[in-house]
Amino acid sequence: RKLVKVYSFTRYLLLLLASYLVLPAQSVAGEDLRWAGCDVTKRAFMAELAVAYEQLYGTRIIMEGGGDLEGFRRISDNSAHIGGACRPKNTSDELEKNARANPIAWDALVVMVHMDNPVDNITLEQIRDLYVGRITNWKQLGGRDQPVELLVRQGKQSGVGRTIRELVFDDYDREFVASKVFASSDPLEKAVESNPNAVGISGVASAHDRNIKILTLEGVTASYDNIKNGKYLLHRPLYIIFNDSNPRQEEIKQFLKLAHSATGREIIRKHGVVPYLEASKLVLKQREQWDREKH
Repeated sequence: RKLVKVYSFTRYLLLLLASYLVLPAQSVAGEDLRWAGCDVTKRAFMAELAVAYEQLYGTRIIMEGGGDLEGFRRISDNSAHIGGACRPKNTSDELEKNARANPIAWDALVVMVHMDNPVDNITLEQIRDLYVGRITNWKQLGGRDQPVELLVRQGKQSGVGRTIRELVFDDYDREFVASKVFASSDPLEKAVESNPNAVGISGVASAHDRNIKILTLEGVTASYDNIKNGKYLLHRPLYIIFNDSNPRQEEIKQFLKLAHSATGREIIRKHGVVPYLEASKLVLKQREQWDREKH
């Protein structure tokens, strides 16, 4: 049984490694491709990969955003060609059923506060207490005697919201106590920048682009190496999503090859996230989780 698992895992790695070769550039530019999905993947790799793709193939990718839910649904109905997601497909949602997800990178969820906030570290237990309303004042975390304003993503199927429920609570139906709810990560991050009492969670790549403080988690920073080796506890895959029935399938495959190529992996590293196959421990852990879920 162990040999079968090792063989399956090795075959899986080889299939992804085969996609590291980038196809030669086409001489004729095609019509624009459309992208929809989450802000985190856009800032972690998608925006720069779109530029690199246009330089190679002469085809522009129009970035339309909308979040994970819209990304999966627009890919599923073929109203977008390529998408980005920071959660897996919801298999119980009929509107997402035609989408496929290709893991591209490993991201970290980070706790963000205002730059003037004196708090530097938080624990998993304290995150739980924040989200269920047991911590309501910053002095409970060693900060000032000020109310905590918890900012959260809308919906249980948002990428950030789903991952918090999975990794922190092990409960996808957990309700959160929030001061304000946001439709996407971008305005949530901006709100943390301007509010001294705010706290929120987002992906490390987009958080690094903000004028905010990122707290250590259990004393561990969300550094590249700590994400790669799994020492930073809140890690998750980021995906490019697509539909096998899309008529632009060959161009979509070209984009995936670029994302997994040396050029694509360098873009991913530059933003503090880890190319998917370069974190072998995390890949193996994810494969073992998939095997458990199948049984």
